[in-house]
Amino acid sequence: MRATSIIRKVDNLGRVVLPIEIRRKLDISLQDELEIFVEGDRVILQKFQPSCIFCACSKTLVSYHGKTICQGCIQNIRKFGQPGG
Repeated sequence: MRATSIIRKVDNLGRVVLPIEIRRKLDISLQDELEIFVEGDRVILQKFQPSCIFCACSKTLVSYHGKTICQGCIQNIRKFGQPGG
């Protein structure tokens, strides 16, 4: 079964409005950050989920000098001098 598509025009500033139905379905709220990817000839948007720069964990995150690091990697750095999870 093919999903029903919704057509939107790009405005003169390059913006596209995401329909409320899609925002509700994907739990996208005002001020949420979206990641933009290109795969071949497709543009992909997904809700941004921060993760650790070392192990990609998305839990117990801390920001340090603009980088996101999880508590596990912080403990490993303290204990062994290197990250990893």
